Amino acid sequence: MKIALTGVRGQLGWELARSLAPLGDLLLWDRIMADFTKPASLDTLIHHHKPDLIVNAAAYTAVDKAEDDAVTARLVNAESVDVLARAARRHGAMLVHYSTDYVFDGASSTPYREDAPTAPLNVYGQTKRSGELAIAASGCDHLIFRTSWVYAARGTNFMLTMLRLAAKPDALKVVDDQIGAPTPARVLANLSAHALAQATRERVDGRFESGLFHLTTEGATSWHGYVCAMIDYVRNVAPAGRVRVARIEPVPSSAWPTRAARPSNSALDNGKFDQRFALARPHWWDALAQLLDERLEYQA
Repeated sequence: MKIALTGVRGQLGWELARSLAPLGDLLLWDRIMADFTKPASLDTLIHHHKPDLIVNAAAYTAVDKAEDDAVTARLVNAESVDVLARAARRHGAMLVHYSTDYVFDGASSTPYREDAPTAPLNVYGQTKRSGELAIAASGCDHLIFRTSWVYAARGTNFMLTMLRLAAKPDALKVVDDQIGAPTPARVLANLSAHALAQATRERVDGRFESGLFHLTTEGATSWHGYVCAMIDYVRNVAPAGRVRVARIEPVPSSAWPTRAARPSNSALDNGKFDQRFALARPHWWDALAQLLDERLEYQA
């Protein structure tokens, strides 16, 4: 099986390059090889290589910047995704795509199911929702995985920022009125690989059904709870002096105004994914501890 993986330099793409390797021959495409700001070029790329599976980990994820750069965000998250989907349909390929909890407005008091009404609060969420709709309309075989609060041991993300700030003796102020499931890119990539192996068998047997699934770690917490768990764990296992932060103060979102509005509830119901693929998803705390162990061992 020939697998085209886009966004390979990103934190999720990096992990997918490892987890998908046993499934087939990988075509690893970064932003130079697969330029999502030029949608027409992607059609040519797919036509030339004719992959059996397209895994799209490329996205415009600068949430605040997207408010002032909506044109580029739409090119990357919607128009290019539409081109990929239609190309997948023409060539009989399956498309795997990653979307976001930001397609919801966060007003629900319970975790969101896949069929819950969408109402994005920002340009990023709007363009990601447009990408979802384009895939569904294309008629290609597809799996869309909505996830939340993705982070990794490399790159630029919330976890690494907080660890850097915790090395200073200042107080940290962290938002406590936004709820979600912190999901490591590695966990997402591993679960994806197992799900895709099953989906590939289903296609061969003629019983594959396209679908949209929520895919995160188990449980939920606030950004403040996430940081407290992170810092407490590092304080207990890291050498003395690694953590110097004086205290971690919970604050409302209004204390940290951002260009783009964020949903207050990003918790996603994963029941549909669990029923279809029967895979064990780790709790967000266990996944965090495992990644922190790896990070601390690397820095030792």
